[in-house]
Amino acid sequence: MFDRFHNRTARVAVVGLGYVGLPLAVTLASTGYQVVGIDLDQTKVESVNQGRSYIADVADAALRAQATRLRATSDYAVLTQCDAVSICLPTPLDQTGQPDVSSIRASGREIALHLHPGLTVVLESTSYPGTTTELLLPLLEAAAQPQGWRVGEQFHLAFSPERVDPGRTDWTIQTTPKIIAGVTENCLAAAQAYYGQVFDTLVPVSSPSAAEMAKLFENTYRFVNISLVNELLLMCDRLGLDSREVLEAAATKPFGFTRFTPGPGVGGPCIPVDPHYLSWKMRSVNASARFIELANQINAEMPGFWVQKVQDALNDAGKAVKGSRILVLGAAYKPDIADARESPAIDILQLLLQKGAQAAYHDPFIPSLADKGVPLTAVADLEGEIQKADCVVIATAHSAYDWASIEHGAAILVDTRFIVNRRS
Repeated sequence: MFDRFHNRTARVAVVGLGYVGLPLAVTLASTGYQVVGIDLDQTKVESVNQGRSYIADVADAALRAQATRLRATSDYAVLTQCDAVSICLPTPLDQTGQPDVSSIRASGREIALHLHPGLTVVLESTSYPGTTTELLLPLLEAAAQPQGWRVGEQFHLAFSPERVDPGRTDWTIQTTPKIIAGVTENCLAAAQAYYGQVFDTLVPVSSPSAAEMAKLFENTYRFVNISLVNELLLMCDRLGLDSREVLEAAATKPFGFTRFTPGPGVGGPCIPVDPHYLSWKMRSVNASARFIELANQINAEMPGFWVQKVQDALNDAGKAVKGSRILVLGAAYKPDIADARESPAIDILQLLLQKGAQAAYHDPFIPSLADKGVPLTAVADLEGEIQKADCVVIATAHSAYDWASIEHGAAILVDTRFIVNRRS
């Protein structure tokens, strides 16, 4: 029934060519599928077709190697010639903190316009439990009903959440186990035939809602544990204890303990965002997600905690924050990537600027923060800026930094990442 997938003769599409979609498109093409990427951003379309990558995890050479099997367009009409389509669109929170699934809805409408017998649709975007069956399925069924088509018979719908970790090399798209669920048994079979040629391990679950919940719980687990270890830092600070010593001692337990490290908060497009989808969903059924709400409160306070540490350190040196030259090292939300989305470093910079500091930042991957609401560009002379700064704040632990040199050169050093003097 799904021989075209097993024989890799299928034509497949990927909607959304961002940090999830482009690596997936390249991987699909590398396994033999003919792939078309769909994105409304014409700049991305042109870059893909010219073999120029804009995603750090996809090298230009890797993109060019698939030139005969991968092309891009902004026209959904190509779906009429496709056997499968994967949706990899962003699902941020809106200005009120509510889930924004408008991109999924818009894409669903476009796919519905080009629905045809044999098409398998797989949603990869992270969202609340019920998105696949409550939002996407009705759009497809409305288009299918006049033709007498039914889900699981003439077309198939599944959910398989992305598990991309930008910058990671030990686990790849292909080697990371892939959760997958279909609206019906036939839908699951179709999705397994499609993705089974690409991913080493598929993990089928009973329903799309179960798969959506699993994805949210993965990120909520990390979100809550980061807040817990940050609270350890806050408690130790109030009690006059060394949180690093406490954590290292606790981490010697060989069972029942997973180590997390304190920091300035949480960042990125997933960990600070995805738990709120679950919290929102629980409110919709008159329930609550208490751990998530508390974890969010703790993590949101961390940039302010570290700015207070800067103020205390400057006070001890007889200086005020206002007018002091303060250099923040790192603006990305995690090491060695060019992504500042939801980065706590931005919150730290904004708080310092509000207090009248002469704040500056350095990041080898992010030349400007203007698009993040911070009117700063990265300083070029790192060594010179360290020498001139009244205080240096470590916000992101980029591997390119010479920590010994930074520690030696900084007049005052506030280390939010527990890097300096660590001997492990």
